[in-house]
Amino acid sequence: MITSGSILIIDDEVQIRRLLEITLSANGYKILEASTGKEGLVQAATGQPMLIILDLGLPDNDGIEILKKLREWFQKPIIILSVRNSEDDIINALDNGANDYLIKPFRTGELLARIRVAIRQSQTTSETPSLSFGSLTIDLANHLARKNNEIIKLTSTEFSLLALLAKNEGRVLTHQYILKEIWGMGYIEQTQYLRVFIAQLRKKVEDDPAKPQLLNTESGIGYRFGS
Repeated sequence: MITSGSILIIDDEVQIRRLLEITLSANGYKILEASTGKEGLVQAATGQPMLIILDLGLPDNDGIEILKKLREWFQKPIIILSVRNSEDDIINALDNGANDYLIKPFRTGELLARIRVAIRQSQTTSETPSLSFGSLTIDLANHLARKNNEIIKLTSTEFSLLALLAKNEGRVLTHQYILKEIWGMGYIEQTQYLRVFIAQLRKKVEDDPAKPQLLNTESGIGYRFGS
């Protein structure tokens, strides 16, 4: 299967680029490469990739700065692939526009799954009238959610939270991002407030709230809808 579009790899490690090239090419993706931040910006502009894999430890610029520059105009998915594994680094990248974050060394199967989710999500516009996830349907146009075809009683805030997460299926949303989007800047430190609402939503939409399949916690970082 040949996948339309290409993936840009911005990483100064030759071995990583070769591994990714072999893995991604074998799965039908076309590959673009860059070993520096400056070269990556040029490749992103001229090659028009459908997704970028970005390392943070680049020789000429910090990857976060490259991420910020890309997000001034590049709207498609960016996945961070880095040895940096602190919560602060992960949160910083996600808050500055990364769609996902994987830590080196990584499992190629997991990376491929994250790529598929990111591409699928980027192809789903925010104007989609409804979203379906198994027995759960979210009617964005009418602000209704149904489970097994029965309307779920949700407050306006609960629906907004559910819709935000669902529209970003597969993407890790940080606590601060969610709080800002749903409640405003004055609430970005109220993570306990968010945990209460997530717990309420799980009781209403999950088959087993103790073992969530939709509203998944990314410990210390935020939440991911779906796998």
